[in-house]
Amino acid sequence: MAFSGPAPRPDAGLLLLRLGVGAILLFHGLYKVTHGVAWIAGPLGGAGLPAWLMYGVYVGEILAPVLLILGLWTRLAALVIAFDMFMAIFLARRGDIGKINPMGGGWAIELEALLLIGALALALAGGGRFGLSKR
Repeated sequence: MAFSGPAPRPDAGLLLLRLGVGAILLFHGLYKVTHGVAWIAGPLGGAGLPAWLMYGVYVGEILAPVLLILGLWTRLAALVIAFDMFMAIFLARRGDIGKINPMGGGWAIELEALLLIGALALALAGGGRFGLSKR
């Protein structure tokens, strides 16, 4: 007889993923609330985009993570976060895509990539039953 381990708990796993992605990104958003987002106008302008788009960071790094943590509109919030991470990589980190982090190894954009992948996983799977969304 093979040992199969404890029964899978996909809803608990999705809750953990929601809380992890949401909390990590929320810290980045809170930093931007206290230190401003004016610096984002430079990379936006360099990409030919209008400076007012910098305020979208508050949606992607404050509102969407809070919704993710609460389990409200999880799939939409996760898509917003995925777009935010794509833009962060494109605007600020694209030069690092092929680099290794000199401080201990690892991919230079591993945090952004992991948040992007986690958000995409939540957008595909949903947030599970442990949240405030009505089913």
